[in-house]
Amino acid sequence: MNNPVTNGIDTTNLPDDKGYFGEFGGAYLPEQLQKVMDDVAKSYEEIVQDPQFLQELSDLRVHYVGRPSPVYHAKRLSDAVGGAQIYLKREDLNHTGAHKINHCIGEVLLARKMGKKKVIAETGAGQHGVALATAAALLGLECDIYMGAVDVRKEAPNVSRMKVLGARVVEVTRGTQTLKDAVDAAFEAYLADPVTQIYCIGSVVGPHPFPMMVRDFQSVIGVEAKKQFREMTGGLPDNIVACVGGGSNAMGIFSAFLDDPVAIYGVEPAGKGLDTDQHAATLTKGSVGILHGFKSFLLQDKDGEPLPVYSIASGLDYPGVGPQHSFLKTIERVNYVTATDREAVEAFYGLSRMEGIIPALESSHAVAYATKLAGSLGKDKSILVNLSGRGDKDIDFVMEHYPLVDYEPDEHCENAYQEFLSHIRVMVG
Repeated sequence: MNNPVTNGIDTTNLPDDKGYFGEFGGAYLPEQLQKVMDDVAKSYEEIVQDPQFLQELSDLRVHYVGRPSPVYHAKRLSDAVGGAQIYLKREDLNHTGAHKINHCIGEVLLARKMGKKKVIAETGAGQHGVALATAAALLGLECDIYMGAVDVRKEAPNVSRMKVLGARVVEVTRGTQTLKDAVDAAFEAYLADPVTQIYCIGSVVGPHPFPMMVRDFQSVIGVEAKKQFREMTGGLPDNIVACVGGGSNAMGIFSAFLDDPVAIYGVEPAGKGLDTDQHAATLTKGSVGILHGFKSFLLQDKDGEPLPVYSIASGLDYPGVGPQHSFLKTIERVNYVTATDREAVEAFYGLSRMEGIIPALESSHAVAYATKLAGSLGKDKSILVNLSGRGDKDIDFVMEHYPLVDYEPDEHCENAYQEFLSHIRVMVG
């Protein structure tokens, strides 16, 4: 294959049989856990060839999750921004309110096939925890969710949802008490009993086969979006935008467009600024290292230890990133950019007021960059944003810390969106 879009590199047969995307990925594990991962990989390879599994997964996507999620033309937002036309892939409309249900259904079906009695996982924003608890309830498995104490307080509505669904929420009080520490705790629990339970990793991170497996389950987003966009417009979008923490929603939509002449943008959290230590922009500011059993870009100190990270969006505050994202950065196929907390809050309010859609703070990073990008492009161009989740979980936090000032639009302003944001900037600071 000699595709100029991917600099002549074949992206269709990755990872290799050892789980590498170029130099990234693999499985850096103790011998005991490596055998377990080999069993998971073997079972996954078998199950995706099983017509009964594929039919059950397809039926659940349609009749339980609510797929396909629609693509929506955000006309009012596009007009207000004054540039390219913005479209949204509405993963926020899935059952449980985010893209996470896509891989959780698959992972729990796999766990059931392997004879596991319990699924365990980490969660930051709570969306993966809710989705896994939902799938476990549906299929009759026990469920433990590890969550940092900071995120337990910040994402209280999702904690309640997990408990209602029957999951045991394990509050992690060590370290920064956020996502990285929750992952550590979940891995330790898995090591203690890898026989009767399975660790259902919540993103395209971790040791092989999880980056591949989660990507494959999430690829339904891109497959649907490509077909839907063609039906709506007669062609492909000029630009794809998605937020990137671990990177599951982004890989879900990116995967269908990697070999197409489409510009792709992954938006990392710049937090309070890239010139501070209060961000989680791994691909922008990190270096290659090993964390949680895989090799990738990592925010780390001089000794190779992961640094504390921060984002207003709990689902993005992870010091690593999926190995396929690292690979796509090095071959320059995807442009990895950033959005700050302030920009995310502006987009949170902006999309809510312009389109009546309240986005998750994670997704708000993608919306923020898309509005900036749209303003630099002509009206004949298009941007497809993966709206990975809804903002119900974030409303109380945002209203408490970033209350909206009274706003009266100025009908004489040339750019209605920027005029609206000028009021929000006074409030956000």
